[in-house]
Amino acid sequence: MNSPLLQLLVLAGIAVFLILRLRSVLGTRDGFEKSSVPGAEQPARAAQRRPEFEVIEGGPDEDITDHVPQGSDAADALARMKSADPDFSVSEFLQGARGAYEMILMAFEKGDMESVKPFLAEDVYESFDEVVREREAQGLTIEAEFVGVREVSVVDATFDTSSRLGEVTVRLVGELTSVVKNAEGEVIEGSPTEVRRQKDVWTFARVMGSDDPNWQLVATGE
Repeated sequence: MNSPLLQLLVLAGIAVFLILRLRSVLGTRDGFEKSSVPGAEQPARAAQRRPEFEVIEGGPDEDITDHVPQGSDAADALARMKSADPDFSVSEFLQGARGAYEMILMAFEKGDMESVKPFLAEDVYESFDEVVREREAQGLTIEAEFVGVREVSVVDATFDTSSRLGEVTVRLVGELTSVVKNAEGEVIEGSPTEVRRQKDVWTFARVMGSDDPNWQLVATGE
């Protein structure tokens, strides 16, 4: 028997031995099997032993009480908004307010109020636009970068049952860098590296249950 054939027989014998050893440890598996995770059945057994609790209807709505005190006028107004528009969520509204704040604030800083006009009440648009025009008349330009929103919280809420108009007043604290330059391009205020904090109290309004899902900024303050 030549040497290559002998080596082949030895390797075949080793392979058979390894296969037998693996089968003795792992067993034989055909196709796909779900792996068993130690302890996976324990939560199911615990759930079977866990007593069932009765859900009390009319309990506090955490989507509201997470943002305003339970029993407050604001909480009552938000609850009536949700009754008028079941799709309304306070938490989702605040996420939208966060995005709207960045969008509107940066449009104001860059002097592009036309791009956000549909999201502003007419008088709010005019007051913003007036400041932008005065700035342009003085030859001033602003270079700004938005860093982020540090705080967004509900200050107050009202709901008019007859008109179904809901208003939510929100405190917003944003951070941005801002540089004001004159007509010659010289920096007269701000710094491109210094982050400043912008604090605002804005009121958004919407007719609850209407086909238009957008809220409008109807009032601003500090």
